[in-house]
Formats: sequence, C-alpha cells, structure tokens
Amino acid sequence: MGWAWTGTTAIELQLLGLAFVLCAIIGLERLYHQKAAALRTHTLVGMGSAVFTLVSAYGFSGVVGADVVLDPSRIAAQVVSGIGFLGAGVIFLRRDIVRGLTTAATVWVSAGVGMACAAGMPVIATAVTGLHLVTIFGLAPLGRIVPTTDRRRALIVRYHDGEGVLRTVLATATDMGFHAAIVSTSLHEKPDGDRIVTVNCRFRGKAPLRDLMTALTAVPGVVGIEPHADDTTDDD
Repeated sequence: MGWAWTGTTAIELQLLGLAFVLCAIIGLERLYHQKAAALRTHTLVGMGSAVFTLVSAYGFSGVVGADVVLDPSRIAAQVVSGIGFLGAGVIFLRRDIVRGLTTAATVWVSAGVGMACAAGMPVIATAVTGLHLVTIFGLAPLGRIVPTTDRRRALIVRYHDGEGVLRTVLATATDMGFHAAIVSTSLHEKPDGDRIVTVNCRFRGKAPLRDLMTALTAVPGVVGIEPHADDTTDDD
C-alpha cells in the first residue's frame, strides 16, 4: 500500500505544527525563569504527545478490518502516565525543601497541549497555553502580596561556626525583601570538634517563607533550616 499526500495528512501536519509552536511558548517561559527543563524539553514533550495521539487516532485505520474496533484513548492514557514519570524527574528534594514542582506541572501541561492539538481541539490548546502564561506571570505576583500565616513564623537556622555564615544568611534575607531579627542563639560542639550554631531568627516579608528557606539552604555552611511557630510576633 503506497503512501499518498491527502487532505487528512495536511491537517495532521498543521496540528503537529501548532503543538510545536504552543509548547515552544511554554518552554520559552521556563527558559525565561532559567529552569533546566525549558525550551527543548517542553517542545519535545508536546510534539511527542501529539504524535502519540495522532498515531492512536489515525495510525491504524488502514491495517485493521471492518470487524475490529480501535480505542484511541488507550495510547493517550499511556501518554499521561508516561509524562508523570518524566515530570517526577525534574522534582528534587534538598534538606526537606521540594523544588521543581512548577516545572513538572508545565511538562504535564505541555503534554496536554500536544494531545489537544492532535485531537483536533486547537482552540482549547491555545487557551491552555494562554492560561499557563497568566498563571505564571499573573498569579505569582498575587501570591506574594496575599497575607499568609508565614508572618507569624520564624526559622531555626543551623550552621558551621566561624565561617561568616550568619552574615550571608542575613544578607540573603535582606536581598529578598525580608526584615530579620535574631531571637536567640546557642552553640553546640560535637565530639569531633565541629561547632554548630543554632539561631532562632524571625523574618518578616511579603514573599512566602518557603522561598527564603529554599534560598538559605543553598548558603554554604548552612546545615539545617527548620520553620517553627513564633508566638512572640505581633500581627501585621
């Protein structure tokens, strides 16, 4: 059976091209935010999802008999499961801080956009891409100004003594827009001679406390970050 250019083939290529463009837009947003899984990853995920959906819907129509009923949703369902494993690969845990959840979600969205394009729903795919950009660029600033219970919380910071870590911690917090106040400090010397300082710090700022925790875990010399309720603070 020879291959021939048909109107259906042209439509499939257009849908695949739309998946490429829309998922590249999502990837550009991740690239703008300097994420490891960015332009190439999201574009490939979207195109791959579109191809699997197209193959599921049209790829076997010429090789089955009239008495065989195909279920196009079966391959599409497997795409969703497979993307879940791929998304898990961009999530990592460091010192009880989870990072990469938003990028994992955008990978899933890219797969959905690709599948929607291949299923012949370009309006839905375009709308989802637009709503993705609204979510990232619109809801993120809104989340930073909404008052949260973080305003009544503090952090226990543990670090190696004598390395200027506290100065870096306070400077990092200040750069992120937090006002820091040291409530108490204590020094613990391990049997091997390592000296660990434990500082109870109160931080006030509009940004979520989890963002500060993520930044402080990356400070050299910090060995632990632990949030706790600060009953000594007043409501803002």
